Amino acid sequence: MRVLASTLLLGVAAAAIPPQHVLKSPKTPIWAKPLQSLSEMLESFSSEAQELWAEMALHFPESFEQATGSLFSSPKPHTRKPDSHWDYVVKGADIQSVWVENARGEKEREIDGKLENYNLRAKKVDPSELGVDPGVRQYSGYLDDEEKDKHLFYWFFESRNDPKNDPVILWLNGGPGCSSLTGLFLELGPSSIDENLGVVYNPSSWNSNASVIFLDQPVNVGYSYSGEAVSNTVAASKDVYALLTLFFKQFPEYAKQPFHIAGESYAGHYIPVFASDILSHKKTNINLKSILIGNGLTDGLTQYKYYKPMACGKGGWPAVLSKSECQSMENAYPRCASLIENCYESESVWSCVPASIYCNNALIGPYQRTGKNVYDIRGKCEDSGNLCYKQLSWVSRYLNQKSVMDALGVEVSSYDSCNFDINRNFLLQGDWMQPFHRLVPGILEKIPVLIYAGDADFICNWLGNQAWTEALPWPGHKKFSKLPLSDLKLSTNGSTVGQVKSSGNFTFLKIHAAGHMVPLDQPEASLDMLNRWLDGEWWE
Repeated sequence: MRVLASTLLLGVAAAAIPPQHVLKSPKTPIWAKPLQSLSEMLESFSSEAQELWAEMALHFPESFEQATGSLFSSPKPHTRKPDSHWDYVVKGADIQSVWVENARGEKEREIDGKLENYNLRAKKVDPSELGVDPGVRQYSGYLDDEEKDKHLFYWFFESRNDPKNDPVILWLNGGPGCSSLTGLFLELGPSSIDENLGVVYNPSSWNSNASVIFLDQPVNVGYSYSGEAVSNTVAASKDVYALLTLFFKQFPEYAKQPFHIAGESYAGHYIPVFASDILSHKKTNINLKSILIGNGLTDGLTQYKYYKPMACGKGGWPAVLSKSECQSMENAYPRCASLIENCYESESVWSCVPASIYCNNALIGPYQRTGKNVYDIRGKCEDSGNLCYKQLSWVSRYLNQKSVMDALGVEVSSYDSCNFDINRNFLLQGDWMQPFHRLVPGILEKIPVLIYAGDADFICNWLGNQAWTEALPWPGHKKFSKLPLSDLKLSTNGSTVGQVKSSGNFTFLKIHAAGHMVPLDQPEASLDMLNRWLDGEWWE
């Protein structure tokens, strides 16, 4: 759902530079030998790397005791349904076999990508059976990677308005390791779930004027499952590209509309990589037009500097830490910054994991120990077992009902809102501090980018998000960075709901009185923001 703050011992999951380059999978991949423990890998590290890990282990012994244990997590019990259960099955190999003649008279594949091992299964969901957005066409199903035994669950909702012409959005929650179905039922989907597991209509759903796909990724999140593991963002992007390609092939009526990727928290990592991957393909049926990132973790080096001011009264809300605690955070940042810089330079496990553990303990730990909600600086953490939100337990109970799972064609035995093994494994793969913001300038050359943030969030706060957008080197950098924020007024009544700045293809937007999950706290302002973005109000 978001950057996971409950895994502090390993790191709190969120979530001018050298010339831009295409990022690669982190060096020394842990999952090269899935059953191997990290302690065995340490023996192959350089003496410099071993000294750094020894230093971190001295400071945070519990973190590294967990880090050097087993990295393998068993898949959920599951039973795959036969193809006859599904209304639609599309084979990636069939798509790969289609060749066309280009303008030069040469033969080429109709669609780029390595799709031969992927299949997509889909079924019609009866809206009246579940009571979720009655009257709206829905599909659920799985993307299968047959070679690697990976199966990603998705749930699609048509637009309530004009599905033949309205855009399509892919929504991604973060973690890493949290289900996007929590976003569906807790934030921006057609319905929410009440304490009695009743389905409550959401008038501010993002499918009011757009069709929306909610995807449980990476594998082993929510209703998704696998016998293998995905532990870094670059690997996850291949599955997302395959899902979208096969989905739009099966349902071409949605392929011609503008397509957008939106998400929050650790999706600040996911989305730049996923968008870059899609845009790198010359022959594709994915009509990507923009990306939207809410309260994301994208540029750790810049964003971690702003934990101290946010916690210490400089972010628009009262301070929650003492002067001595604030000074301690101030003193810790230079060391944190040095570690992140090493990670940015090497992009390797040996430097990125210590950076994550040190920075999270030193700069997020003091705030978390207050008992305050890391996702909303205005209150206490009311339910630590459910990431501070009691509503999450209602959503999980609802999605674990057999009647719901049967209606959706679910193949796993149970649903969990977040998988903490995935969260740990992404961190230990070195993914957390990867400099994925370096991909954004290349994206801006082709499509618009919206970075938005609720101003009461601590974990991926607006100060850090504004700072990294203003520091990002791209052709429009000087103009964008010098622009002041102007008032953002609600379209319906003209009330001020936030602030915004926009230049070229880049927009930063702050929503007042909203925490980490903007659609939950400010549903009307959230939908107004989305509709105006899709209409191109801030695009140049």
